[in-house]
Amino acid sequence: MKTNELLLDAFARVRETVEATLDGLDGGALALRPDGTGNSIAWLVWHLGRVEDAQLADVAGREQVWTAQGFVGRFALPLTANDTGYGHSSEQVDAVRAEPGLLLEYYDAVHRQTVEFLEALGDGDLDRIVDTRWDPPVTLGVRLVSTLADCLQHVGQAAYAKGLKPPQGR
Repeated sequence: MKTNELLLDAFARVRETVEATLDGLDGGALALRPDGTGNSIAWLVWHLGRVEDAQLADVAGREQVWTAQGFVGRFALPLTANDTGYGHSSEQVDAVRAEPGLLLEYYDAVHRQTVEFLEALGDGDLDRIVDTRWDPPVTLGVRLVSTLADCLQHVGQAAYAKGLKPPQGR
């Protein structure tokens, strides 16, 4: 198995879990926050999409799907266009609301761009330095694994949150 095939399989698992998690939920269920303060499913799925979008677009030298395909306007969130959710306050988490169809449509578009990039990736590409702000500088391979780890954590959190029963009275 080639490295890009392994990465394609891993990112496909994120996509499959995003779809399974969103299945059967409405906007209200997506906005519920575990224990009242945890991240909502809508925020988690939006955030993991934004992270993958921003990180992969950067290393691929492309515009983010979020802006290039007009999702920033379609979501109409009270956030800046380049916001990925990193460091969000509780109020900002509450502000991220979307219907499951739009969340899946955005993630699918991000996933297609990720697949396109990974299909052309060779093993030798993984050593390319993509970020010199760190010591040691970050290689493409490290950035891809870091992005994948973040996405897997968040999609797992979203799937877990889906299985929680909402508190009485909600």
